[in-house]
Amino acid sequence: MGLAKTEIFSKSQNDIANWAKVLGHPARVAILQHLFKINSCICGDLVLEIGLAQATISQHLKELKTLGLIQGTVEGTSVCYCINPENWLKMKHILTDFLNQDAFENPCC
Repeated sequence: MGLAKTEIFSKSQNDIANWAKVLGHPARVAILQHLFKINSCICGDLVLEIGLAQATISQHLKELKTLGLIQGTVEGTSVCYCINPENWLKMKHILTDFLNQDAFENPCC
């Protein structure tokens, strides 16, 4: 298997690809939707809400946190998560610009 050679692409291209990858799993989409729905930090009921094992939920939370779409704070033995509004808006604007590229006036095929 070859390397992705991500260094030959712009930061914006890498960001878009990373966001698409993290949004490409339904469990992560469900986690984000739930966090938006409750509009506050959530500590432990994601397992009940999403219906996956704690270890699986933790892995998905790690992916979302690595890209900065969510943030967490430690409270005792648990970590509470919420949407990171600054990074969410950044992603939203960049993806919107990317998805709004239209060149259908003169289709090539």
